[in-house]
Amino acid sequence: MARPTSAPQKGGLARRLPLIAIALVALAGAILLRDQLSFDALARNREALLAFRDENYAGTLLIFMTTYVAVVAFSLPGATVATLTGGFLFGTFPGALYNVLAASAGATLIFLAARWGLGDRLAARMDASEGMVRRIKEGIDRNQWSMLFLIRLVPAVPFFVANVVPALVAVPLGRYVVTTSLGIIPGAVVFTSVGAGLGEVFEQGGTPDLGIIFEPQILLPILGLCALAALPIVLKAVRGRKGI
Repeated sequence: MARPTSAPQKGGLARRLPLIAIALVALAGAILLRDQLSFDALARNREALLAFRDENYAGTLLIFMTTYVAVVAFSLPGATVATLTGGFLFGTFPGALYNVLAASAGATLIFLAARWGLGDRLAARMDASEGMVRRIKEGIDRNQWSMLFLIRLVPAVPFFVANVVPALVAVPLGRYVVTTSLGIIPGAVVFTSVGAGLGEVFEQGGTPDLGIIFEPQILLPILGLCALAALPIVLKAVRGRKGI
């Protein structure tokens, strides 16, 4: 009688192992890597990084991409610094391309871990539920493309939240990858361009202005994209009220 009970428990634990590993690595990284994955560390090692890049571009790119993917996948501190580093080492372009690819890959890994560990079971429970929970799930399902783009475009939504929440409402992998890759482009280009100008910042002994994304000339176009992404939701709501 003990075997039927233990098998589901083992299976449940096995499904949660990726999430447990991510949580443990994230905790260790927050304690051990905070100083290593920081702007000060980039400033201290800037000459060595540039020299290594000049001698071995492919190797530098491989190490950078691998590190960036790990930072996002394990929710380590330093994602913003990684984006700045991409601009510092490779310029606004192709630095922005490298940043988008690495961030998307890391986000996809944590999405898969969350869906494997919790998403399918939680989505099934939401489908079987009634009342408000069911309505929330149905609302997300009806507007998945718009909602996914919105949570990527709105600067106030934490990147970790935008990575995990879609997994908990059974968003298809392909749709998640497309909206993530496209939705993070505006922010990635802005911060990569800031990173591309770090040489002058380092010479002056200053720190990068990360608040640039809230400048009107940058924020307003992003808000315009948010409005465009939200337009289908608004149109559906209007048509629903009119009975169209």
